[in-house]
Amino acid sequence: MSAYREWAPPPALAGVVRCLWSRDVGADGTVDVVPDGCVDLVVRDGAALVAGPDTRAMPTSVRAGQRITGLRFHPGAAAAVLGVAAHELRDARTALEDVWGPAGRDVEGLDALAAAVANRAREPDAAVVRAAALLARRPDLPVPAVAGYVALGERQLRRRFLDGVGLGPKAFARVVRFQRALALVRDGISLARVAAEAGFADQAHLTHEVRALAGRPPSRLAA
Repeated sequence: MSAYREWAPPPALAGVVRCLWSRDVGADGTVDVVPDGCVDLVVRDGAALVAGPDTRAMPTSVRAGQRITGLRFHPGAAAAVLGVAAHELRDARTALEDVWGPAGRDVEGLDALAAAVANRAREPDAAVVRAAALLARRPDLPVPAVAGYVALGERQLRRRFLDGVGLGPKAFARVVRFQRALALVRDGISLARVAAEAGFADQAHLTHEVRALAGRPPSRLAA
């Protein structure tokens, strides 16, 4: 069985990094990484890569005894650090060297990865970060309301959101709703109640969305 944990980033990274994390793999197999609306930097087998943002479950092969570490950016923060629009990284696993050039080649551990991010930290698009934070709280909000909240037109918000987050506002809200459902299912709450509390129209809507994003029915989310 794998052991996964998260912890807070150092203060110097708190503005752009949501958390640091590690996974100690207990057995050979495949892990389905499901969408969470974020971009991660991952170190495995001595090499760093950029992961996501994802629009579907991404099967990842793991082996017993392997340690995988990483850091997860706040939605909207990765593009400024990486120097590439987030939508160019969507549904992809890209070597950090391909993004940063030679500077991404020798990042072999989490401490080195965090230091590299600290050295490259730039202010993200504040309007996008605010819009993403609002949708994370209120995924039910219509895009015009979100655009008005950050004083942007709808088309401008969508363009900048794609650059900063990698997903459009509606797609991001969809992932937020899915993540809420995932947390509730893992708490052992009934699917009918999960659908209501996570903001789905009904249980059938929940099932459809979970299958689309996770590749399996809600009853198997806790696995």
